[in-house]
Amino acid sequence: MDELMLDGNAIAGLLGEVFAPEMTTAVGTCNGCGASEAIGAVHVYRGAGVVLRCPHCDTALATIVEAETRMWVAFPGIRALELAR
Repeated sequence: MDELMLDGNAIAGLLGEVFAPEMTTAVGTCNGCGASEAIGAVHVYRGAGVVLRCPHCDTALATIVEAETRMWVAFPGIRALELAR
């Protein structure tokens, strides 16, 4: 086993830090056009789930689907996400 390789449990604390901040002020960079905007400024569409779209080029930045006991989150259109500490 590679000495630098751990399983995902090793970053439980880091993941808690990443997903705990106020996310509407996080700045995402669009994979489609390269624009950077606060998540609170993107366009949000609600239907069977939630789709966050770039206000500049309409790229689907993220999707959120909720069920009674689970939630699925994908970030296909976000190149980077900048979070305040």
